[in-house]
Amino acid sequence: MTTYQEDTQRWLERAVIGLNLCPFAKAVHVKQQIHYAVSQAQSLVALRAELVQELRDLVALDTQIRDTSLLIVPILLPDFLDFNDFLAEADDVLTELDLEGVIQIASFHPDYQFAGTSVHDITNFTNRSPYPTLHLIREASIDKAVAAFPEPEAIFETNMQTLETLGLAGWAALEVGPTAEPTHASAPSKS
Repeated sequence: MTTYQEDTQRWLERAVIGLNLCPFAKAVHVKQQIHYAVSQAQSLVALRAELVQELRDLVALDTQIRDTSLLIVPILLPDFLDFNDFLAEADDVLTELDLEGVIQIASFHPDYQFAGTSVHDITNFTNRSPYPTLHLIREASIDKAVAAFPEPEAIFETNMQTLETLGLAGWAALEVGPTAEPTHASAPSKS
């Protein structure tokens, strides 16, 4: 297990599951159905190829073996706006692989910022992870989890309240930041 994977798993356990930010995460974590992939890509083209492979691997496996995947990107996309731009490419990959409606990609980043918020707004921390991360989720698993949850539309508001109560000091006390210093590529290349 790499430090990047360990950091991401610690974030998942302490923040996502520990604060119940995603009420569906605990079950797949306990059943060890989460696949952690650490990108080695040095270019956006290479990252795209890794994303394609992770998506193919996910849909090829039974949900009992792999229900969801986290593609951790410690080298590329340290800038949130660049990461956000790459999400359009990720959506294009879903279309090209005919996986729209089959897989959904959620995004997490150390500097995640919702539109209309300030950089240090605690509500941004619902999507802050140690490293840029693409969460590949099966739509059928989301549907199944949502059907079993009494008020899925309340999750977002509950998360905001949880983080506002926790505050920045409380978040820092979780110690969910990176322990390894990512070696970022000088500038993401297209090739």
